[in-house]
Amino acid sequence: MRGFAIYVVMTSMTFTTRFAPSPTGYLHKGHAFSALTAFEAARAEGGRFILRIEDIDATRVRPEYDAALLEDLRWLGLSWEEPVRRQSRHLDDYQAALGRLRDAGLVYRCFRTRKEVLDEIALAPHGPGEGPGRQVFRGAPLDAAEEALRVAAGEPFAWRLSLDAAGEALGEDGWDSLWFREEGRGPAGEHGLIQARPDLAGDVVLARKDVGVAYHLAVTVDDALQGVTHVIRGHDLFEACHIQRLLQALLGLPTPDYRHHGLLLGDDGQRLAKRDRAESLREIRARGVTAAELRAELGFG
Repeated sequence: MRGFAIYVVMTSMTFTTRFAPSPTGYLHKGHAFSALTAFEAARAEGGRFILRIEDIDATRVRPEYDAALLEDLRWLGLSWEEPVRRQSRHLDDYQAALGRLRDAGLVYRCFRTRKEVLDEIALAPHGPGEGPGRQVFRGAPLDAAEEALRVAAGEPFAWRLSLDAAGEALGEDGWDSLWFREEGRGPAGEHGLIQARPDLAGDVVLARKDVGVAYHLAVTVDDALQGVTHVIRGHDLFEACHIQRLLQALLGLPTPDYRHHGLLLGDDGQRLAKRDRAESLREIRARGVTAAELRAELGFG
């Protein structure tokens, strides 16, 4: 495979993991469980626990949520290395990575609206993509002349990762060359050495005007720069491994081990979520529940 390394990442062998919330709402029990799972894993290994604030979506983040999550995590008894990395302060790192992908011909401008994308993928096979049935989108760059005209006209666009170009960059082995290690369990019980299948996600968006760079690119760069050796998170993010593993290969970044865990469910059997107004840690604390009691309830007595 041709190399596209953008950093010389100095990683130690020290067990290093992180909790990376987005300040778009108050933390709830599900967040507490995930944070404690990562924190206790680092402590058991005599390793490092990092807190990272993923606040690149300026349309949704709020300062009061940022301050509250720090208060909640301290109340739970967690501690972390300082300074805390806030993604909004490191946009140049992500733009540098996007620039390398762009220079290598691995991304393209996509001018399609959301409706046009959904129309395009209506006949596509199902997979963990962005369509209502999780269908994937596969596109291609516009003709150079048409693209230049649309850019000059100021039309909005997103940068999408080209799976066709990425497959060529990987060489004759293609996706067969991409693997990651799962030490926990995926949503279907996945465990052990797993072949990455980024083709199931389609040409994902890596950057767009409203929120700048997207989750996949920012988190991949951050994990490498912060020397994360173990990504510990809920199994709802298991499918993200496939695209992130591809980005690691294309950018010449190390691949951490993954340890996904189950999710806490509400009385309705659905996972706890901010958008569903799950009871927040602040509300739990206001009911008189102590941190020790909550930790014990979550299995961390």
